[in-house]
Amino acid sequence: PPEPLLVPQVNAKSRCKLVSWLIPVHRHFGLSFEALCLAVNMLDRFLATTPVAADCFQLLGVTVLLIASKQVEVHPPTVKELLDLCCGIFTRKQLLNLECIVLHRLRFDVAAPTISFFLEHFSLVRLEAPGADPGEAAAARSLAGAVAELSLADYTFNKYAPSLLAASSLGLADRLLRHRRPLDLRVSGYPDGLLRGCMGQLQLLVSLNRRTLSRLLPPEVARKRPWLRGGR
Repeated sequence: PPEPLLVPQVNAKSRCKLVSWLIPVHRHFGLSFEALCLAVNMLDRFLATTPVAADCFQLLGVTVLLIASKQVEVHPPTVKELLDLCCGIFTRKQLLNLECIVLHRLRFDVAAPTISFFLEHFSLVRLEAPGADPGEAAAARSLAGAVAELSLADYTFNKYAPSLLAASSLGLADRLLRHRRPLDLRVSGYPDGLLRGCMGQLQLLVSLNRRTLSRLLPPEVARKRPWLRGGR
C-alpha cells in the first residue's frame, strides 16, 4: 500500500474532495477505471514525498489523470480539455511542468497493480470454475467496480492492497446480491479474517453512500437494487 500522507498542506479531507472530483471527470472523458486507479495511485505516491500547495492540488489531479490516460488509453484527453475543467485557473505550461516533476519524482515508474486489474482477474477466475453463472459474475463485477470506485476517495482504504480490495468488493457484491454461486474468496490468497475486516469497512462505506453508489452504477443495474434507496 502507498505510504501515509506526509504533506502538511494536504489532508485526507482535501484528498477525498479531489478524488471525488476526478471520478466524474474520468467518466466525462469516457476513461477506463484502470486509468482512474493509476491516477490515484500516482497521486498518493507523489503526495507521500512531495509538498503540494493547496491551490495547486486540482492541477496535480488533472496532471496525474493525464499521465495515467497516456499510459492506458488509446485516446487520452488533451491538455486543453483538462485545463478547461479547471475554469482557466492554470496554464498549459504549468500543467506540462508539473507533469515533468511528477514523472521525475516517480522515476518514470507509472505502472502499478490496481483494483481494476484484480477485479478483472478474479472475475475471469470465477468464470473458469465448474458451474459458474456468467450472469451472476457480470452483476457482481458491475457492483464491485462501483464499490471499489467509491473506496478510492476514502483514504481509510489506502491501508489495503489492491488485490484485497478487489476480492472484498466482489465478496460484498455477491453478498448484497444474494448470489447462489459466489466467488470463492480463497482464490485471493488472503485469510478469512482479513477479508471479513475489509468487507466490513466496505459495507459501512456502502451504507453511508448509497445514493452516490447508485449514480456510479449503470441505471438498469441500480433500478434492480432496492437496498440502494435512501442514504446519502
